[in-house]
Parts: sequence; C-alpha cells; structure tokens
Amino acid sequence: MTAPAMGGRGRVTSAWRKRLEILFFVTPALALFGLFVVWPIITAVQLSVYRWKGFGPLVDFVGLRNYVTVLADDVFVNSIVHNLIIVGGSIAIQLPLGLAIALLLNRKMWGQGLLRTIIFVPYVLAEVIAGVVWFQLLQPEYGVIDGLLGAVGLRAPEQGWLGDPDLALWTVLVVLTWKYLGLAVILFLAGLQGVPDELYEAAQLDGASWWQVQRKITVPLLGPTMRTWAFLSMIGALQLFDMVWILTGGGPANSTTTMATYLINQGTRSQNFGIAGAASVILFVIALIMAVLYQQLILSRDTRSDVVTARRKKTKKVIR
Repeated sequence: MTAPAMGGRGRVTSAWRKRLEILFFVTPALALFGLFVVWPIITAVQLSVYRWKGFGPLVDFVGLRNYVTVLADDVFVNSIVHNLIIVGGSIAIQLPLGLAIALLLNRKMWGQGLLRTIIFVPYVLAEVIAGVVWFQLLQPEYGVIDGLLGAVGLRAPEQGWLGDPDLALWTVLVVLTWKYLGLAVILFLAGLQGVPDELYEAAQLDGASWWQVQRKITVPLLGPTMRTWAFLSMIGALQLFDMVWILTGGGPANSTTTMATYLINQGTRSQNFGIAGAASVILFVIALIMAVLYQQLILSRDTRSDVVTARRKKTKKVIR
C-alpha cells in the first residue's frame, strides 16, 4: 500500500516542479509585456477620458468627448486615409517587385551574395539615418535628385518633392518602398528555399514554361510567406511614424499626416494629452480590427491547411 502512495506523491511533485519551471521562465516575459504593452494601453485609455495638459492630477473628466473631437477632426480622418493608402501602396508595389527580385536572386549568378546584401542593407538602416539621407537627397535646387533630373533635361517640382502637397505622400511611399523592400525579398528568398526541386524537375519534364512554373508551383507554395509578409507590412504601415516625421513632419498642409504623427503633434506640441490618448486608442482599435480580420479571412487558411496536413499524417501512422 505504501509504494502506490509514494508513486502518487512523486507524480504530484513532478507536476508542480514543471509548473514552477514554466512560471519561472514565463514570469520575466509577462512582466515586460505588462510593463511596456498592457500598462501603456491602460494609461492611454485613462488619459483619453480626461482633459489634461500634462501637469497636475487628472480631474477634468470629459468622458467620450475627446473621441468625438478626434473623429470630427478632418486632419485625423485624412490621416486614416493616408495610412490606408500607404498600406495598399506598400503591398501593391513591394509584393510584385519583391517577388521578382527574389526569383532573380534565387538563381545561381555571379555576385549573388553581394546583390542580396545591397538590397537588404536599407532595411537594417535606422529609420532616422535613412530619413535624414533621403531628406537631403530630395531637397529642391541643391538635392542630388533634382541635380540628376536637371542633368538629363527634366524639371523637378518647384516646391520640391516633399513640399508639394500633391506629391509629398507619394514621395514618402517611394522612400518607404526603398527602405522596406529588402524585408520582402529576404522573406521570399527564405520561402523559395522550401520549394522542392522535384516539383520544378517534374514541371520541366511535362514541358511547362517558366511562367507556368511560377504561376502553378512557386507562387502557390510561397503563399503562406507572402501572406505573413503582407500582415507585417500592414501593421507597420498603420503604425508609421518616424520616416514621415523626419521627411515631412506630417506636412505640407497635413498632406502626409498619419495617425501616429497626429497623436504626437497633439501630445507634444499642443499639450492636448487627452486628445492624443483618444487618438492612440482609436489607432490601436483600428490596427486590432484589421489584424483580426486579416487573421480570420486570410491567415486562417494557412492554419487550417496545417491542421489538415497534421491530421492526415496522424491518420497514416494509425493505419500503418
């Protein structure tokens, strides 16, 4: 009778030891997550229902009035449109361009490693450095871009690429494409390594053209990688701040204002921390909704396919 009891105690002790080990390793990560993610969100929600200039206690409670003010502000509404334009433009430009470059660099060629490094370098540059460099390049009259255009007989915009309200946002989009295209290329190259060579060989034996091989084999198998990259690109574009802040500061005439630059302007320059808090909560909600919808409508197909594959493998093992 004693042996089973001792065995039961041993199992209980082992279970508690595993729980304590998990708690030991997870607690630091949860603490950092709570400190740098959960607490700022709670603070932003708290500030959003007060009128507060940054000094003194929170006493002027205004409820949802700050949210009404933000949503009624044409500058903020336009900033949402600007973010959505950047989301759509980034995916529409970087996806085909990144895929084409990845397919090119996936072939054995001279200087392959050097070309990969050159394309990836802009991504690893700090946004501040990249922004300052492009700000100098795009300066009217003495900027390198205007100088090159003048050398070939072309005329640059009189107000400059970043000073013309009709061109500023698209100029920022070009700079963002240069900055983040390397991430798409590297991810696509990594995905291409997972495509079996046997499929290409079978397609060649069947007489498939290069275009048919890419359309029927490469792109479908690269789908999960492309969808993951598009998700990262979408979230990054919704939170875009530093590059716009350095290049234009949201101008000219608020033509490049994003949700992030709007709330920073309201908080640091206008001292309207309640308005800034409301704008940050709205930004969080918009990003959360788009992330959940993307997960449910697009990324879920990859999850379902993985589950189906795992079930098929398990069934085969059982049959064997």
